[in-house]
Amino acid sequence: MNAPVDVSFFARAAKPLTSYRPYWAKRFGTAPFMPMSRAEMEKLGWDSCDIILVTGDAYVDHPSFGMAVIGRTLEAQGFRVGIIAQPDWQSAEPFKTLGKPNLFWGVTAGNMDSMINRYTADRKIRSDDAYTPGDIGGKRPDRAAIVYSQRCREAFKDVPIILGGIEGSLRRIAHYDYWSDKVRRSIVVDAKCDLLLYGNAERALVEVAHRLAAREPVEQITDVRGTAFVRRPDDESGKGWFEIDSSSVDEPGRVEAHVNPYMTTSEQAAAQGSTCSKDDAPESIADNADGISADGQKDPKSAEPNPTVQPMLFVANPALRAKLKVPPRDRSVIRLPSYEQVKSDPVLYAHANRVLHLETNPGNARALVQAHGEGATARDVWINPPPIPLTTAEMDYVFDLPYARGPHPSYADENGSHDGTTKIPAWEMIRFSVNIMRGCFGGCTFCSITEHEGRIIQSRSEDSIIQEIEDIRDKVKGFTGTISDLGGPTANMYRLGCKSPEIEAACRKPSCVYPGICSNLGTNHDPLIKIYRRGRALKGIKKILIGSGLRYDLAVKSPEYVKELVQHHVGGYLKIAPEHTEQGPLTKMMKPGIGSYDKFKQMFEKFSEEAGKKQFLIPYFIAAHPGTSDEDMMNLAIWLKKNGFRADQVQTFYPSPMATATAMYHSGKNPLRKIGRDSEGVDIVRGEKRRRLHKAFLRYHDPNNWPLLREALKTMGRADLIGNGKHHLIPTFQPLTDGGYQSARRKNSTPNGSKVSATSGSGKSSAGVALKSVTPQKGRILTQHTGLPPRVNGSAKPPGGRKAR
Repeated sequence: MNAPVDVSFFARAAKPLTSYRPYWAKRFGTAPFMPMSRAEMEKLGWDSCDIILVTGDAYVDHPSFGMAVIGRTLEAQGFRVGIIAQPDWQSAEPFKTLGKPNLFWGVTAGNMDSMINRYTADRKIRSDDAYTPGDIGGKRPDRAAIVYSQRCREAFKDVPIILGGIEGSLRRIAHYDYWSDKVRRSIVVDAKCDLLLYGNAERALVEVAHRLAAREPVEQITDVRGTAFVRRPDDESGKGWFEIDSSSVDEPGRVEAHVNPYMTTSEQAAAQGSTCSKDDAPESIADNADGISADGQKDPKSAEPNPTVQPMLFVANPALRAKLKVPPRDRSVIRLPSYEQVKSDPVLYAHANRVLHLETNPGNARALVQAHGEGATARDVWINPPPIPLTTAEMDYVFDLPYARGPHPSYADENGSHDGTTKIPAWEMIRFSVNIMRGCFGGCTFCSITEHEGRIIQSRSEDSIIQEIEDIRDKVKGFTGTISDLGGPTANMYRLGCKSPEIEAACRKPSCVYPGICSNLGTNHDPLIKIYRRGRALKGIKKILIGSGLRYDLAVKSPEYVKELVQHHVGGYLKIAPEHTEQGPLTKMMKPGIGSYDKFKQMFEKFSEEAGKKQFLIPYFIAAHPGTSDEDMMNLAIWLKKNGFRADQVQTFYPSPMATATAMYHSGKNPLRKIGRDSEGVDIVRGEKRRRLHKAFLRYHDPNNWPLLREALKTMGRADLIGNGKHHLIPTFQPLTDGGYQSARRKNSTPNGSKVSATSGSGKSSAGVALKSVTPQKGRILTQHTGLPPRVNGSAKPPGGRKAR
């Protein structure tokens, strides 16, 4: 039987978050919001802050915002925590707003990497920022973690700087930077922080905070898991480690010297410090060794044994009697290729990336070290093993803290609301959602969730989740009865994981579901089904939707879960991500084949029909991913047309720091296999023209793309796909177009001048031309971009003033 096993209940060799003695400032109690000004501090009775958090996001006191979680967790430990959100980075003065922190600065770029937040996959500047009031871009600097750290140091030089967040997490070693197209140093070196905390850092941060509060110098805090720091090569604290050199590839074995054909056997032996017994031994020994005469008869005179002949003795090698001893993993450190090496050698960069990803399991990971600089400037970046995952009790502790569940009052308009020009889109999206777990064991190479949150699923308890749903119902203004999401990084990994802690601790696989679902992985969805049923049975809860992406290859293992999901928790459409249809790119993504999608699609349609509902699947695909050929994209376009898809918003591969696919993009090698000079190469989609072509295949229906596609199809020898029939991909005719891009989302549209305008709320363009609404055709599979009705997510009343059902 595949009984549910919650890995969050496994014993963890770590000090519980609740076991620390509270700091003396606990007496001040809980703040309604963490202060952002001196006036708020005075109102709370504070003369100073123990810890000041600097973030690139607007301050929203909600468990989906990292700074709120960190701030409330530290507050629960007794520390006075202040927040400086989106400060003006042009000088250090805004960083002095709350005064000098007593213990340390906590710095983060925010919930998103500042470069991904600021730039598109085509390196174009975005005009919006979902984490800023009014959705206004430009409120944080590029490489915000570095800039904020520099300003904090400038403001108060002697205060330790603790860096965290996803931007720091993904840059803990030398990394390829897509925006400058070069390898940059570890952010620990560039930001000059005292400690970097990577991953979900509650456990590490609480320990560091209490040790700093006990007046332990930050330079001596080098033994905390989930941290990175700079250490000089001659530092005594680095002694006593077993160093494993992994700074090169294709190391040759022992090389035998060439034999000189002009040397005699005796001369060869003499050159090796030995003698040749065959030449030097007396002939009598060879002739009479066994007392045999020349005529073949035994010589009676040689009855006694010959003293020159010795029997061959076999002696056991004592070195092989005991099992080969390896250095203890907790005192072993792997030396990666240095920054200078990976900067100049893409093969070594791919090798370092592979080693890093192999050392991510908290149960067996070893410390890593990477040299930066040479000579007098030489220093090592040390990366301790990943943090121990939180238990279910600790997850409940973190999520049950007294969050206000809304933006700071300073962002409100004159009516005290957060709508219109003061709306924070990221908060609107998660306003009525509940995060039930952390982590992802999918291991998709283009995704950074695993590098940040880890592969081990950390789940909340059922009671804690239900309590949060009730809090939303009773306390959140504007709630209409619909929970917009009950999920996490993935919708259906709640309480899934290894069947035993021993297997979990020993595993070194990058994915639990690729190339197939691991036999040691529990796939029972019963606990999740139970939460769905219990949640929607609550009084005042009309609908619970699932907005997180679904791992459909796991879902098909539980038909009962698929039925429950499809018949009760789909608001018209469901997001899934096959990403591609061809094996070439899928193997580089570590994603299942399209057959898994087809199987899930059949179940989805079957259960939708049984419930009498018209519902749609929304598959997401990636263009220009490493390993994708032009033929692969052509085949995907044919599949899209065959199945009636017309994607509007196109997702192009975005090389984020430290991702495995980014290593492929930079090096042209495949880090999923052992790296060598002659190891497997990967087809990389570089250059604007080829990236545009791959995007055009995804939007084959757009007339603006037809000239480019015609040229490409002719070059590929597939002119047979050009024609006016249903079996053709693109037509032979070319309508008049203005080159603009009209998207279903106004801010994603890129009109050419003023010829094309975004659609207004009245359904007409600004030029007054009525736009015909698209009605879904019977039997046609559609995405949200081809005429689906708007999804009810609980954030606003449905059209016509009717209540949501």
